[in-house]
Amino acid sequence: MSSSSHGHTQSQTDCISDKELEDMPINKATSFHGRLDKFINPAITSNHQPHNHPLPSHEATMNDNDDAVFDPRRNNKPKLPIKSSIQTRRITRSYTASLSQTPSLSPTTSLPQTSPLPQTPSLPPTPTPSLPPTPTGTRSPGPIRRAKRRPITSSDTPPPSTCRLRDTIPPNLILLLVGVNPGLKTGHTGYAYAHPTNLFWRLLHSSGITSIRHLPSDTYNLPNLYGVGNTNIVFRATRDASMLSKAEMDEGVPILESKIAEKRPEAVCLVGKGIWEAVFRVRYGRAMKKDEFEYGWQDPSENMGRCGVSSGWGGARVFVATTTSGVAAGMSPREKEEIWAELGAWVVKRRAERGVGGDSGA
Repeated sequence: MSSSSHGHTQSQTDCISDKELEDMPINKATSFHGRLDKFINPAITSNHQPHNHPLPSHEATMNDNDDAVFDPRRNNKPKLPIKSSIQTRRITRSYTASLSQTPSLSPTTSLPQTSPLPQTPSLPPTPTPSLPPTPTGTRSPGPIRRAKRRPITSSDTPPPSTCRLRDTIPPNLILLLVGVNPGLKTGHTGYAYAHPTNLFWRLLHSSGITSIRHLPSDTYNLPNLYGVGNTNIVFRATRDASMLSKAEMDEGVPILESKIAEKRPEAVCLVGKGIWEAVFRVRYGRAMKKDEFEYGWQDPSENMGRCGVSSGWGGARVFVATTTSGVAAGMSPREKEEIWAELGAWVVKRRAERGVGGDSGA
């Protein structure tokens, strides 16, 4: 009797204890999620199941595991064991070497948070400058051209006193050659047509006026060798004939007429179209028309240096030849040679008739 009553009292105590445990609040922070009672009161884990029922296999395994959790508040169902997040890994040499090179971090060390890179502010688009509209009637800017060569003025040319060229006009020449004016090279050296690009000496030889091609230094030997002299309508030396004005050319015409009248050559060769145009302006007081000009021999009425009928001399015949300047590109060298050849044939004939030396060489 006493034993049964003692067992009954013990069962009541167990029931009360379980109920009290169910109503008892659990502080998870201080009880490690209910695990602390497992170690303080081990009777709870042993008495919460009926004594006549054995534990299931999985529950027995849970009790043997230290990580098994038994929570009496959740219908006496134990919690599943917490699996470790660290997995077993086979350590190799390469892995060990990588660990030795990787700096270890303490558990309390937190990685610095990388702040996002500041975004570069986008620049506003650069406006393209628009060119001002081209006014009507004006030309658009074209390619850059070379600066024009500065024209040579009178200050760039030597004064007349420094020009060393002299006339070679002895009396009774077969031919008197009349140029426009001396060039700078000629004025400096004193030799006619001294510039190396000038075709004068070559044309004299190709036309037969001279038997050989002479150098400019033979200027003063031509009268004795071939009966050929030389003069100019303007004495002032310039770089080219384009620097002379028409008035300056016209002033030289009467001077030229007087030289011809005094020395009386048989013929006069005007070396260049511009000389004959100046003579025409002085004679007729107007410019020569295009159809009034032609190269070669001119009409006998146009002879130069006439001194009147009483003197018995009707003047020198006029032959207009091409310019010998290498700068002038109006005619080809072949065309120039054809014109000069007509004059050369006449000179050779007259030289033979007069018995003047030159055909046998200089």
